[in-house]
Amino acid sequence: MATPTRSAPGGQHGSSGKRGRSEARERLLATASALFYREGIRAVGVERILAEAPATRATFYRHFPSKEDLVLAYLRGVDAHIRADTQAAIEAAPSPADALRTIGTAVADDLARPEFRGCAFLNAANEYPDPSDPVRQVVLDHRDWYVTTLTELFAQVFGDSPRRGRPEHAARHFVMMRDGAMTAAHLDGVESVGAAFQRGVEGLLTVLH
Repeated sequence: MATPTRSAPGGQHGSSGKRGRSEARERLLATASALFYREGIRAVGVERILAEAPATRATFYRHFPSKEDLVLAYLRGVDAHIRADTQAAIEAAPSPADALRTIGTAVADDLARPEFRGCAFLNAANEYPDPSDPVRQVVLDHRDWYVTTLTELFAQVFGDSPRRGRPEHAARHFVMMRDGAMTAAHLDGVESVGAAFQRGVEGLLTVLH
């Protein structure tokens, strides 16, 4: 799961002060994102982030009133990156089925990255089990969007076929397989798990269709 950050513009007139503040924020966010993903959110304290960024405590709290605000920014950044990649896959694919295959291939490719440490959202959910926690809500919002997007694609694939499955069931099945692949890749082998996941995606497209 990638953890990109995008640089914000320095401001309408591009003043050096605004550029400096933007650069400091992005540096803090990029540093924290890498640490949160690699080591866990609760395992990484503010002092560690300040030391590695580097940045002062005053700079940190000017941009992020609390660590929770930084965690939310981290997850929203991951969410934005995945949404952009998914939309690009949909727009570039010649058909909805090919879009789903591309999304599935991206998941399998993700497993093979040396820095892969599982799904950022599943990892965060494990650390924030309270359903009312703002962090947990960002996770749920992301998953709701993901399932909705897949459901729309499967609905287009199935069309009016008399043997059509229920698009929402196929979407949930896809997500279940993805969650399993993200969790098991480091245990059962990246190549084996990735191949099994892609066979499962193809099964959803062919058997159910």
